[in-house]
This record gives sequence, C-alpha cells and structure tokens, in this order.
Amino acid sequence: MGRAQPLVMEHVRTLEEAGAVASGKGPVFLAVGMFDGVHLGHQSVLDAARRLSRLRGGMVAVLTFWPHPSRLFTPEDPKLMILNPYQKRFKLATNGVDLMIELNFDADFASLDAEAFIPMLKKHLPELKQIFVGENFRYGAQRAGDITSLIEQASAEQIQVFSGNRVRAGGEAISSTRIRSQISRGDIAAANQLLGYTYVCGGEVIPGKQNGRKIGFPTMNLVWNPDLKPRYGVYQVEVEKSGADADGARMPSVANYGLRPTVGDLKEPLLEVHVLDRDPHVTPGDPLRVYWHDFIRPEMKFDGFDSLKSQIAQDVNSARKQFGLDE
Repeated sequence: MGRAQPLVMEHVRTLEEAGAVASGKGPVFLAVGMFDGVHLGHQSVLDAARRLSRLRGGMVAVLTFWPHPSRLFTPEDPKLMILNPYQKRFKLATNGVDLMIELNFDADFASLDAEAFIPMLKKHLPELKQIFVGENFRYGAQRAGDITSLIEQASAEQIQVFSGNRVRAGGEAISSTRIRSQISRGDIAAANQLLGYTYVCGGEVIPGKQNGRKIGFPTMNLVWNPDLKPRYGVYQVEVEKSGADADGARMPSVANYGLRPTVGDLKEPLLEVHVLDRDPHVTPGDPLRVYWHDFIRPEMKFDGFDSLKSQIAQDVNSARKQFGLDE
C-alpha cells in the first residue's frame, strides 16, 4: 500500500485570519461546535456542509475552540478531551473541511452576547451563507442563545441555518460525553462504533528494560499520556509505522496500557505493544500509530514473572482469536 497523500486544510486562530483565507473563494458554509471526537453525530453535520458546498461551490469551514469551555467555567473538573489538537485537525481534514478556525475560549469570548455572535461572524466572513450546528447548540454569554434565536438572527443577515438532528445508536444519542465514558471504562469497541472510526494514538518508541523480551514477549514501548486515559489494561490493537518509511501495513498486536504494577517502577502510564507473528523492525525514536480495537482484561499485579508470563500468553491467544489468526 502506498503512502497516503497529505491532507490540505487551512488552520487559523482568529476570525481576522479566517477572513483573509476565505476572501475570494466563494460562499462559506460554516459548521460550529467543539467537535471533540469528530464522532458520527459531528460527521453528519459536516456531511451536510460538504454536500451543500459541492452543489454551490465555495468552502467548508469549522469554527471550534480550544481549550474546552469547561477549563474556564469549571477548572476543578474540566471535560477530558477525546482528541488532542493535532488529532482533531486531522479528523476534520479527513471529513472534507477546508478551513479550521480554532478560537481561544477565554473570558472575553465567553462574555460575548448572543446577539453579537452573527454580526461578528458576518463582519469577518462576509460570504457566509449557511451555519451548520447540532440541535442542542447553545451560544453566547450564559448560553443564552439557542437554535430559535440563531435562526432569527441569521435570517436578518440572509444567512441560513442547518440544525442537524442528533444521531442515535443503541437507543441513545451519540455524544462526546457518552464516548468519554466508554473509553475511560475500556469499552473501546463500543466507542469505535460511535466514533465511526478506530480509536488511535501515536508516539515514538522509547528504550525499555527488555523485561518482555526476557519472558518471550518483546514489546515496543511508547510514552502516551492523553487528556482522557483509557482504562488501564490489555487490549487488542494494530500498530503501523508512521515515519518516512511507512508502508500503511497494520500489524495485529496485543498491548498493555498502565503502570506495570508487577514491576512497580512507573509513575506515568506506559503503552507496551507486542506484535503478533512478525518482527516489527523498529528502533527507539521510530514513530508509530496504535489502533485500538477491543478490551481484553484490566491491568493486574502478579506475584512474579512466571505468573505474568502465563497471563500474557493467555492475552496473546485471546488477541489471536479476535484477529482470526488461528483459523
């Protein structure tokens, strides 16, 4: 498989910059929201903007924010992000977004009256033709604005509003909150269904103590400490190289994420990946992507390396069965 072509998307941090990028490029179709996870619900809103852009020309833009508003309003208990800023930009680009406007959500922006929102957008994006939001969208100081007021205010500027119905799965609305809960308890398979893609992380291989190799299960070690941590435990994963020599091949693997309580030498979680049936040919410093498929078991403390080795063998067999490698 050949290397994927790079995605092209403009990324700016102010509306002034957005106006300069959008100038002369036709009508602007703007999706607004946090888009943490860029899950199936978000994708339905982006799909609507992309379809209309294809019909009428112009560009698809996203107005989003960093950090999450909870960092300002409830700093003692902020929302933990599913995606880091880089991952979020990548997922928006893969969903056909031409321009990402990533505003700093600070006290000044939080105090903006709802009535000032549309004029602010129109001032900087004079070719704005339609705004795309979810049905639970709120905006303005004290979250005073809703879909009804957005439609009224936008129509005064000849701007249409698309309010997408919430996408449902399993009888419940798909939401970032629901996905965060699934990831934090290790239910990666369920989270993947709502995300609409495989949960993925990346990092560089770091030198290890070779404990895995000593007991017959060599691992590649990655320091990975995301905002939202999956449950510590063992997972069925795939890994691929992501550097200059990447060939797009995903290698079936089993991974442990956690503090290695049997060894007892970690203060920050480590991701250890054992590739099944092949030598991954990696060295420290090599960049990797890890695709998470399913939870196998929680992290455990064993009374020694013999019992740890026995359990790892069971974990490997479980992963092999899930991948269908022994069929």
